Amino acid sequence: MTTVAAYAAPAAKAPLERTTIERRAVREHDVLIDIHFAGICHSDIHQVREGWGEAIFPMVPGHEIAGVVSEVGPGVTRFAVGDRVGVGCMVDSCRECENCRAGREQYCTGGNVMTYNGVGKDGEVTYGGYSEKVVVDENFVVRIPDALSLDVAAPLLCAGITVYSPLRHWNAGPGKKVAVLGMGGLGHMAVKIAHAMGAEVTVLSQSLRKKDDGLRLGADHYYATSDPKTFEELRGSFDLIVSTVSAPLDFGAFLSLLRTDGALVNVGAPEEPISLNLFSLIGGRKTLAGSSIGGIRETQEMLDFCAEHNLGAEIELIAASEINEAYERVLASDVRYRFVIDASTI
Repeated sequence: MTTVAAYAAPAAKAPLERTTIERRAVREHDVLIDIHFAGICHSDIHQVREGWGEAIFPMVPGHEIAGVVSEVGPGVTRFAVGDRVGVGCMVDSCRECENCRAGREQYCTGGNVMTYNGVGKDGEVTYGGYSEKVVVDENFVVRIPDALSLDVAAPLLCAGITVYSPLRHWNAGPGKKVAVLGMGGLGHMAVKIAHAMGAEVTVLSQSLRKKDDGLRLGADHYYATSDPKTFEELRGSFDLIVSTVSAPLDFGAFLSLLRTDGALVNVGAPEEPISLNLFSLIGGRKTLAGSSIGGIRETQEMLDFCAEHNLGAEIELIAASEINEAYERVLASDVRYRFVIDASTI
């Protein structure tokens, strides 16, 4: 066991505070990672505040982890000391179900083990990346290409893969019109990735406040959803809409923007249930879908794609002492576009 410093929420809705946690000794197939950077994801806030249901406390959030391997177990074959690596939203799965065998561990039917606010197969609670070090099975670690600096790579481990997976699955590319709903931590990466895939990209945001950023990051068009004319002008326009919004939406209005056989895919997860008139789907054989993160193979594919196209996250680097302030700023949409914690300040 190794004692490391970390930032944890002692109870639901409580401010995070500096503490220490125990990391397990390195096992046969484990790697010990010195964490250099950890992104702050909106889902960290949902879980610290129990917005998605009952949670485990004390909680050390953080599932956008970038660092360097400092020790490997005797059975490790994928990594060596000194390798630049990342850890995303999960650290284990059953490895036996149909989804796991197909490289879709994010949909493990036996239940995957989340990087934090989870319980491992050993019965121990998992603690995330707001800490100095983490121990993870090599099969749930990915390699960060040299072309990506670790600070801008960290948010790719959740924000990047969460939008890459549906863009790839629904075939974003040349000849496809893709809309990105919401221009935040996930949305800005969706714009970059969809553009790099060759799609015609439109941002749908509440206001035009971030229009210059959206166009700079690769959007071809930018519209304000607060303007009713947007829905008239864009009716029947898109093959795919990726919604990164965590607030309730008028789904009927956004489904009207799809072409026949189009799909509206949700990667944002509002805490409240939605209501829907099914005629908004039936009228154009449209799909309302959801998508989680990606599997480990797809996450590596995403990192390699981002390195090839020089796509890192737009970040604001903060000290660990600023985490609570950063949470409030995320809720106020006051970040462009991802807070990343410098783990050396923990």
